[in-house]
Amino acid sequence: MNRNMWVRQIHRWLAVTFTVTVVVTVVVLTQDDAVEWVSYVPLLPLALLLLTGLYLFVLPYATRRRERRRPS
Repeated sequence: MNRNMWVRQIHRWLAVTFTVTVVVTVVVLTQDDAVEWVSYVPLLPLALLLLTGLYLFVLPYATRRRERRRPS
């Protein structure tokens, strides 16, 4: 598998991880003795999702630009 496929696969698994952390955070924060730092747990997967998502967003534009620069 090339790098783009790895990034896509990582992005998918990060989405699952983010969803699970959000659900767990909501469940924990609805309890009476909730710890407030739990609300920060989804931020790491969210930041990684942002990075991989931006990479995947820019990828087609970078590929087209690279193809235009190649001399025929």
